[in-house]
Amino acid sequence: MRFEFATATRIVFGPGAVREVVPAAQALGRRALVVTGRSTERAAGLVADLAAAGVSSALFSVAEEPSIALVREGQQFARAEQCDVVIGFGGGSALDAAKAVAALLTNSGDVMDYLEVIGAGQALSVPSAAFIAIPTTAGTGTEVTRNAVLASPEHRIKVSLRSPLMLARLAVIDPELTYDLPPAITARTGLDALTQLIEPYTSNRANPLTDGYCLEGMKRVARSLRRAYHDGHNAEARMDMSLASLLGGLSLANAGLGVVHGFAAPIGGMFPAPHGAVCAALLPHGMEVNIRALRARAPGCETLHRYETVARILTGKPNATLEEGVEWASELVRGLQIPPLGTYGIEAGDIPTLAEKVSKASSLKANPIVLTGDEQREVLSRAL
Repeated sequence: MRFEFATATRIVFGPGAVREVVPAAQALGRRALVVTGRSTERAAGLVADLAAAGVSSALFSVAEEPSIALVREGQQFARAEQCDVVIGFGGGSALDAAKAVAALLTNSGDVMDYLEVIGAGQALSVPSAAFIAIPTTAGTGTEVTRNAVLASPEHRIKVSLRSPLMLARLAVIDPELTYDLPPAITARTGLDALTQLIEPYTSNRANPLTDGYCLEGMKRVARSLRRAYHDGHNAEARMDMSLASLLGGLSLANAGLGVVHGFAAPIGGMFPAPHGAVCAALLPHGMEVNIRALRARAPGCETLHRYETVARILTGKPNATLEEGVEWASELVRGLQIPPLGTYGIEAGDIPTLAEKVSKASSLKANPIVLTGDEQREVLSRAL
């Protein structure tokens, strides 16, 4: 057995944890680039508190999932503003953009020099500028991962800028920041969190350290996602989901993912589909096809027992079958009104192109079994 584990230098979790940001930023720099979502208004209080502590700010908004061009723009803006600390405040898009900008502030060259798949794939040589991550959704876990996912419209794909040197100096997870999330965003980010707990637990890189995180996270999603969806101000449910998201981020960064996320990258690059919604639509089908492939080609393997554990946790039944676990996930997707992928313009004719792209996805390398081309295409076709 061999594995490694890397995460943010410091993690602070809990209601009111956002108050830890200002003193941390004060110790790290004098001028902060604050990267937000579409609206910068939610960060107004943070900016005011930073100013009162002697840390000036420059605001940079991310209106959609970050692209290579947007990260270049952020890099140039941060350098022009002479920022020495980067604070990501928002959902996964804002945090990924902030993480990438922080990395490029201290490393020479262009972002394409370092990108996987479509770039030169060079390793970053210098630690990122001080980076503080503050998620305002509960799903991506990107506050504790070592990569930033960027879209390349030219190539119609999403790829990662990835390095242990990109890990946040501080990750602050405050469940109170998620109370006002609309039900639709709660649903798709929450199902992304669940996917990022099931896939690392059943991946071929699963390890004892991340196993514990995955098991704990799945329990919290199973009991709380529906409650958070129907009552956004349910403090217990929001805390469970924020913690599940964090645990999923810790797990995926150190144990990998699988076929669901393998498809999510090319789909997100080719179609205007939110990442969480894509993962949600694919999850039950990825589980089902993986289980069938394992039964056919690796009967009695440990991963099948792991899927049994997943089924027991999700359903709450001590003797739940594999099929009951898949059906529970399917019912949750339906109950939270996740649309099929065809909603985003994906058609049967797009399946061959997507399947070709998924074969190059890094996430697929950790899938518990090598799926055939037909099996990969089945996962996608079932989600349409």
